[in-house]
Amino acid sequence: MGIIVKNKAEIIAMRKAGRAAQKLLRQLGEAVGEGVTGRELDDIARRLLEEAKVRSPFLGHHGYPCAITVSVNDAVVHGIPTETPFEQGDVISLDVGTIVNGWIGDTAATFGVGEMSARAQRLMRVTEEALYLGIKQARPGRHVGDIGAAIQAHVESHGYSIVRPLVGHGVGRKMWEEPQIPNYGEPGKGPKLRTGMTIAIEPMVNEGHHEVRQLDDGWTYVTNDGSLSAHYEHTIAILSDGPEILTTE
Repeated sequence: MGIIVKNKAEIIAMRKAGRAAQKLLRQLGEAVGEGVTGRELDDIARRLLEEAKVRSPFLGHHGYPCAITVSVNDAVVHGIPTETPFEQGDVISLDVGTIVNGWIGDTAATFGVGEMSARAQRLMRVTEEALYLGIKQARPGRHVGDIGAAIQAHVESHGYSIVRPLVGHGVGRKMWEEPQIPNYGEPGKGPKLRTGMTIAIEPMVNEGHHEVRQLDDGWTYVTNDGSLSAHYEHTIAILSDGPEILTTE
């Protein structure tokens, strides 16, 4: 299936899903703290989803057992929530989604536990900055490569590396639609961006080498060298006058 362009009514519907996802992410971020576990965050997420009368697109997807993903320190993405308590200085990446009237909102952010080291704070800041630089490139007539090139340039100029096998993606009624949105690339390359496209931009940035591996749980990706990783994500709509962040309250 090719790229699915949404009309105004469909983007309005996706805006509702995006707002629900961002509210959930904010509430979970506020619950992050020393001694809290990923499993506890998943329990909170399930309760909040039920109260809001919305569903998680993660739960049961290809057998995934939880409503959110919780990736700690060297875990990049897709971390299965565990019973291990968070410790002071941990880097916690939360990825959440919501389904509202059949439309999906997808968002992620990285949170610190208590007093954070300067290096962890810098990694988180640069990764979030890279997300917004990528979003700025999401305009009609530009290309997927423009998004990736902007993210890559910012990240690598600060001495960090971009995860290669895991990328952003189109999003709509399905969690993963075309096109793929790599966090690296060349300006002017890749599919052309068009009004009505809805995409998830999500830089995954490692403090060390870019190589990652998947754990035996079949889900969690970690850095090969054990270095810290950070992850930020927004779902956006490409409008005639530029990008609109849908995952905002």
